[in-house]
This record gives sequence, structure tokens and C-alpha cells, in this order.
Amino acid sequence: MILHKFILSTYYIEYFMFAILTRPAKLTLAAISGLMTLVMSVSSVFAQPAQRPNIIFIFSDDHAYQGIGAYGNKIAKTPNIDRIAREGALLTNNLVTNSICGPSRATLLTGKYSHLNGYKRNDRTRFDTSQTLLSETLRKSGYQTAWIGKMHLNSLPAGFDYWNVLPDQGHYYNPQFIGQPNDTTQYTGYVSDLITQFATGWLEKRDDSKPFFLIVGHKATHREWMPDLQDLGAYDDVTFPLPSTFYDDYKGRKAAADQDMTIDKTMRMKLDLKVGVDYDKDPLYRRLNPEQKKVFKAYYDKVSKEVTDKNLTGKALVEWKYQRYLRDYFSTANSLDRNIGKLLDYLDKSGLSKNTVVIYASDQGFYLGEHGWFDKRFIYEESLKTPFVIRYPGVIKPGTKVDDLVVNIDWAPTVLNIAGVNTPTDMQGKSFFPLLKASNTAQVPWRKEAYYHYYEFPEPHHVHPHFGLRTSRYKLAYFYGGADSWELYDLQKDPKEVSNIYGTKGTEKLTADLKTKLKALMNEYKDDEALKILATAQP
Repeated sequence: MILHKFILSTYYIEYFMFAILTRPAKLTLAAISGLMTLVMSVSSVFAQPAQRPNIIFIFSDDHAYQGIGAYGNKIAKTPNIDRIAREGALLTNNLVTNSICGPSRATLLTGKYSHLNGYKRNDRTRFDTSQTLLSETLRKSGYQTAWIGKMHLNSLPAGFDYWNVLPDQGHYYNPQFIGQPNDTTQYTGYVSDLITQFATGWLEKRDDSKPFFLIVGHKATHREWMPDLQDLGAYDDVTFPLPSTFYDDYKGRKAAADQDMTIDKTMRMKLDLKVGVDYDKDPLYRRLNPEQKKVFKAYYDKVSKEVTDKNLTGKALVEWKYQRYLRDYFSTANSLDRNIGKLLDYLDKSGLSKNTVVIYASDQGFYLGEHGWFDKRFIYEESLKTPFVIRYPGVIKPGTKVDDLVVNIDWAPTVLNIAGVNTPTDMQGKSFFPLLKASNTAQVPWRKEAYYHYYEFPEPHHVHPHFGLRTSRYKLAYFYGGADSWELYDLQKDPKEVSNIYGTKGTEKLTADLKTKLKALMNEYKDDEALKILATAQP
């Protein structure tokens, strides 16, 4: 259309210019006015800004980066997440500021650390929606905004034109959703399917004269890992290899030895692994309708019989629990990836793919048996790092890999940068969009250290609060609240983080340098509470 206008306009402009030069006396006022209108029309065509991209942020729960094909897992079936990475960029060192669900979502929305956005723990604190939010900033700049699925911030979405969210943690089967203005409705079906259905439904009805920003919040892969019926047994023929640290003795790591998140002692046979479930009394399974219950019961009754008949004890039982945990975990992830595929297919069929940025990330990392654990919280790699893949056709070169230290305070500024919106001054992160576009990221000035601070203690997993920093090679952490101990790791020599070298001979200069950098980060990010603790920390 623009090209057509340009050709016609050029023709008439040339005609009028010829007339001016050859027959100026015969030009009427109307003709001159028409010429000016055409000139202005052509100018307006070329003055139009480039179309602003749509942005979809798919945000899962507890999905471990090491459980994704694009991150090297050879067992996981994640073709659609892998597709985003293949067609765009994959971040290998995408870190969180506080490895726990609600606080990570708060950081996505605010671009700030937990101590400033006010959401430090997964408790009954209501998220402060009066502060500067990514959603509201985008809306004010002309974007339609929507949040569909899991939010888990003890408040209704703010800054969104539309929402349809799960109450609290939500349920895998026949879940309730809170729609606008505050209406709760229960639906029949599996949560991942329903979230995708609602997301594509909103996309169909949106105002297509505006760009959109959509957060799709998935419940998967959160505990208690209830797979979709079609995915039950999807990994039953797989024997997952034990991580090399599965039987970690936690030597030299006081806080690691004092946690309550082991597959051995913490993981529950009935609630987590579905062994011996009373489907008529247990509230989690009373939600199932008769057809769902029949299939679910038939499968897990066989699981229960298997472990009962084997009469396992000791290491044999622990390793059986590990296999069952991963079979359910990866089966639950199947529905997550399949629904990401449905959304990508919708974008293709609707013609939205070319101008839609698609991001996939999880709220933090997760343990898949490393150190004998499940859950997250610790500053160790498996929970500190989280997956992040992004596709932006025509802008991000397919197959891009970014190894720089990106932190989740950077997510909001990056989305705003992509949308052509300035980052509000109270956001603490910075856009890593230049890293995604650079042919050599080493040429882009970027942070050399990342700061972390975790708070939730003592429940539910008795992980002591701690703060620390991560560089490309080293990690320094201080555990307080009773653990009161330092840990130092050389990630190059000890990538599994089992050898705490803090206080060993020859590390004095390194330790002093890292402590200086840690204090500088606390000052930079205005973590006054941490500065006070640091001042009185054990040497």
C-alpha cells in the first residue's frame, strides 16, 4: 500500500513540476493546493515510525534450565522451548536476585531487588502495585497489556488492560481463575491447556490497532507435579542418571547441611509421589472429575503397588523416589512445552510471528536431585540460574548465545527497550538488548558481578537467609540467621560447588577483593539491611 501511494504520488508530483516549468500561467490555485497535499501525503508516509513489536513473556514456575533440551538435556522433550532458542538467543548465565517464586515475579514487574519492591518472601504480604510497574509503563506508552495464568503475588494484576489469573498457586486440574473485575470461575480441564486457550482467546479479541504485551504465567512445573492425563508414564521407560552430587555430605557447608529439602527425608510419598492416595478424601484429588480420577487412579495405583511390592529401604528407596520425582516432573513439563508450541503455532497462523517478540523464562532454577535436593532458594548454580530464551525475527540472529551475567532486574528494562520506551529511573536493572544484537558481546560494556539476597526462613525448607555475589569464575556467599558462615567457590575448578575454599591458604587476596565488590554492590543496589549484617559478619 505504501509503495503504491509512493508511485502514484511521484507520478503526479513530476506532472505538476513539469506544468510549473512549462505552463506556470495556467496553474490554478486548486492545482497548487493539490500538489501541496500530495507532497504532505508522501512526507507523512515516510515519517511514520517503524511498527512497534508485540511482546509475549511466557513465565513458568520451577522449571530447571538443566531440564531443557536447549540447555543440554538429552532426555527432556522440550522441542518448542528449544525452537525459541534456536530461532533466537539463549542466555547461559541468566541469574535471579532471590530464588523463590513470588519475589521473582515482583522483580519482573518492577525491575528492582526484593528489599526495594517490598516482596521478599512467599508469604501473605500483598504486592505493592502503587510502585512503578513494567505493565503500567508499557500501557502508558500505547501498549495493550494482559496477564493470563499464574501470578501468585497476593494481589490482583495492576497496569494490565486484561487479566485472568489463578488464585494463589492454582490447581493443575479443573482450576479456578480470577477474571475482571474480581470474578472467580472454575473451569474443567488441565491448567496448561486452559491458560493457552485464554491467551489465544484474548489475542483474537484484542485491539489490533495497538501493539500488545502479554504475560503467560504457567503453573507447571510446580510441586506437586501432576502431569496431564495424556502425559502419564511419558518417562516410565527412562532411568535417570543420578547426579554426581546426589549423595553430597555437605562437608564444610553449614547451611547446606541444615536444610529441609532432600528427596530422602523431605519429599512425601503420598502428596509428592502419589503413593497410597485416598482419592475420595484428599482435597487435591477430590477436584478430579470421575473421568480424570479413573485414569489418574489407574496409573498411580500401579506405582503404589510397585513400591509396596518391592518393600524398598535405605538407598534403594531414596533412588526409587528420585526416579519417580523426575518422571512426574518431566511429564508435567511436557504439557508446558506442548502449550508453548500451541501458542507459537497460533502466532504463525495469525501472521503475528514476524513482529512478535517471544520470551520464555522460569521464575528461578530448581534442583533435579543435585546435592540430593528438590526445590530452590540457595545461591548455588542450579537455583541461581534460570532459563531464558528469546526470539525476535529480523533483529536477533538465530542461534545467538549470551554468556554475560544477566540478572532478572534486567528483564523489565530489556522489554521496555525492545518496545522503544525509556527505563524509569527507579528500576535498578539495565537493558541487555544490546547483548542480543551484538555480533561480539565482549564489546558491549556489561556487569562483571551479580548480587543475590535470599530471605525466607525458617519455613518451609529451613534454608538460612544469605547474600552473595557471583562473577564469571567465583562465588562468595554469607549465610546468617544462625548459620553465620562464609562460603567461597571457584566455579572453574569446582562447578558442582562441593568444595568450600573460604579461609584456605592462598585465597586471602581473592576473598578480600570479593568482599569489597560485595559491599559495593550492596551500596549500588541500596541494600541497607545487608550492609548492617555484613558489618557484623563473622570474619
